[in-house]
Amino acid sequence: MPEKSSASTPATPRTRARRSRAVWAATVLVAAAVTATALVVTGGSDSGSRPDHSRPEATAEPVPGDSAPAGPDLARRDAADPLAVGPVDAPVVMIEYSDFQCPFCGRFARETKQELLRTHVEKGVLRIEWRNFPIFGEESERAARAAWAAGRQGAFWEFHDRLYAEPRERNTGEFTQTELVAHAKAAGVADLTRFREDMESDQARQAVDRDRAEGYTLGVTSTPAFLVNGTPILGAQPTDAFDKAIRDALTRSGSEAK
Repeated sequence: MPEKSSASTPATPRTRARRSRAVWAATVLVAAAVTATALVVTGGSDSGSRPDHSRPEATAEPVPGDSAPAGPDLARRDAADPLAVGPVDAPVVMIEYSDFQCPFCGRFARETKQELLRTHVEKGVLRIEWRNFPIFGEESERAARAAWAAGRQGAFWEFHDRLYAEPRERNTGEFTQTELVAHAKAAGVADLTRFREDMESDQARQAVDRDRAEGYTLGVTSTPAFLVNGTPILGAQPTDAFDKAIRDALTRSGSEAK
């Protein structure tokens, strides 16, 4: 049996990190629940997607700023990460948890993300790290693995843009292997045989599972969800909300907007 901790036993760094993450996740969930109630009462609109079997609940408004709890630093800052864009040493890292069948994720990709790329990423202020968070069934799973496979050949973002190019209905056969291979070809993936093999590999499944487990550990239950230097934003919020979160993160980091 594991030893029980006592008040006299100092917490290890791993224990403290685990407690910090648990407290942060609980705080985010409480914030989401409070805002969801407000949206129901006021008739506000939902800006995030949940699995069909989930309890219906609106996604919270953004929680950027000093009032939001700082979450654990999950930025990977890996120069070889094909699922990231922006300088490795950017003062602000935004982690995105998304599903390729999520309509709000698509809207964010087509609209807000393009603006953030122009105004923050290209200026070296922001790095965006993608996390696969498939929650809508097998087609979402397959699309996530396919995106990872495209990344193996340096075409993740081109593939990402293809899948989000237009609104799609969920689980209607648009993300079969045949369709995904066609998207990969259009996105510039050179070796389609390797793409097919990578998409169906255990390594792809493990990579997707790792991203999703990270999100679940944080309390993510709907998409899209974001961390801006550890501060959560839930749902496809207006560009202004992300701009504010990035400015606040810059202030906290001691950097200045370029």
